[in-house]
Amino acid sequence: MVAVMRDCPARAVPSGTPITLPKNAFVTITQARGGNYTISFRGNLARVDGTDADALGLEVEELDFGQVEEGAPVSEHVWETLRTIYDPEIPVNIVDLGLIYNVEISENTSGHDVVTVTMTLTSPTCGMGQVLANDVRYRLKKVPNVDEVVVNIVFDPPWSRDKISEEAQLELGIF
Repeated sequence: MVAVMRDCPARAVPSGTPITLPKNAFVTITQARGGNYTISFRGNLARVDGTDADALGLEVEELDFGQVEEGAPVSEHVWETLRTIYDPEIPVNIVDLGLIYNVEISENTSGHDVVTVTMTLTSPTCGMGQVLANDVRYRLKKVPNVDEVVVNIVFDPPWSRDKISEEAQLELGIF
């Protein structure tokens, strides 16, 4: 059990609803994976992003993109960031798990740079869908020059184990 050191943004599990963990509240860390922390607070689970780890007395996970010039977001930065987001139940990032179907970087009519992610879930009944979608939005907004993030969850084509990268299959022992 740890005391929250400052007001900390979190997302309720499985709804993904934003909440704030108040300073000095006691929480129990139930899972640490991919820089995210699942905590128990007042009998409910919530996810805390690694960039807010200091609020739990842990080391902050910083996304470092080096020197970045103004302009459109860099595709490699977007993909690198997506690889820091892990499925809450499977110890594999969402890219290697095969959940990301498409990423598009565009400029909207207001001149804002928009990253649109088309993704799926391991199951249409997955209760963590909105949590993962919120993780994608939250993390991608930290990428330089990203003004807006749109996440589309689709189920066609349906996800299957053959979408998992060979490296992740080896790691999971299913290759």
